[in-house]
Amino acid sequence: MQFGVFTVGDVTPDPTTGRTPTEAERIKAMVAIALKAEEVGLDVFATGEHHNPPFVPSSPTTMLGYVAARTERLILSTATTLITTNDPVKIAEDYAMLQHLADGRVDLIMGRGNTGPVYPWFGKDIRDGIDLAIENYALLHKLWREDVVDWEGKHRTPLQSFTSTPRPLDDVPPFVWHGSIRSPQIAEQAAYYGDGFFANHIFWPKEHFQRLITFYRERYEHYAHGAAHQAIVGLGGQVFMRRNSQDAVREFRPYFDNAPVYGHGPSLEEFTEQTPLTVGSPQEVIDKTLTFREHFGDYQRQLFLMDHAGLPLKTVLEQLDLLGEIVPTLRREFAVGRPADVPEAPTHASMLKAAVR
Repeated sequence: MQFGVFTVGDVTPDPTTGRTPTEAERIKAMVAIALKAEEVGLDVFATGEHHNPPFVPSSPTTMLGYVAARTERLILSTATTLITTNDPVKIAEDYAMLQHLADGRVDLIMGRGNTGPVYPWFGKDIRDGIDLAIENYALLHKLWREDVVDWEGKHRTPLQSFTSTPRPLDDVPPFVWHGSIRSPQIAEQAAYYGDGFFANHIFWPKEHFQRLITFYRERYEHYAHGAAHQAIVGLGGQVFMRRNSQDAVREFRPYFDNAPVYGHGPSLEEFTEQTPLTVGSPQEVIDKTLTFREHFGDYQRQLFLMDHAGLPLKTVLEQLDLLGEIVPTLRREFAVGRPADVPEAPTHASMLKAAVR
């Protein structure tokens, strides 16, 4: 199991003070969170990609390249790489460059994002969203695996005898997860290529994501990449901890109530009952996180959202200290009864080893 954190990079007022961080402060805070993640023993730091206020991470490779230079072990990922509106040639080259700089500590979660206006900003039509995701990734997959590419599609100018540079490190492309919260077409795409499927189940009840993940597993087996229980699954999650659960609820409530994504909707108690959000003691977080395996089967990656809704950096770093304390327990418990043939999360080292066999 890989454990880590992901950020969406929102610039949100702190509802307890009314203060809004500057963009510079928020960007630096994201870096501090990444460095803290490595310090406390987490495996992964992932950043989203947005091109509109109130978000700042418009250039994930810039952020991750800087973090790569300041870390040694941390896997650097994206929480969403917009496969629909980014040029797949640019993705191929940018992330191959990052892969070299980070000595292979790079993977990506491909997604369509959740901001409709981004499509026309980049000359695309939102009605083509699924088609763009399918066609653009087919080209990206090809660019990383063939030195000379001839290609023609519907949504991009053709390529003739094109070579993207640099080539992937050791001729091993970065591992790709396909992220979705609602689209079976994306689960199908992940299964077709034998890639990972990342279900960011932070908003909806587990039953919705059980259907998506079960479908992905079945299709993974259909395409002969392995048995259904061997498919590569990642999950999102959301926690807020204090030593005492009452303190956690009291401190987090104003942030929850005013959060842009779910504030002024269901109560905190209703949301924690109906979704994976856990607000409480470290033991409560352990207990609820361990239920994910019951719902979705053995899986490979667990990422938590911990720095949104205006939470100050000091508080987020305290949360990471607590997360670092409970991750060893989660690792041990998730390992109990895990079938020997369930693979670990792919890394550059493991994929390189498989490629030279």
